[in-house]
Amino acid sequence: MAVNPIKMMQLAKRFNIFKDQHPKAVSFIQSIAASGFPEGTIIEMKVIDPQGNESIGNIKVTKEDLETVSILKDLNN
Repeated sequence: MAVNPIKMMQLAKRFNIFKDQHPKAVSFIQSIAASGFPEGTIIEMKVIDPQGNESIGNIKVTKEDLETVSILKDLNN
């Protein structure tokens, strides 16, 4: 699968906008990533829409997830 450089540039631009709009989220993720989260860690997410409806879900971190995180870190450097 070939990587589209224009799409990568668009993604980088959008990520910078996300970081500007949500600095606490980015710093939280960076602090968790810096301390590491081993395989088997459970990440829980909660979403509340404007009407107050809640959805909660979780994932258990797998070896493949950690490989994906590693690739994303390499893209950032």
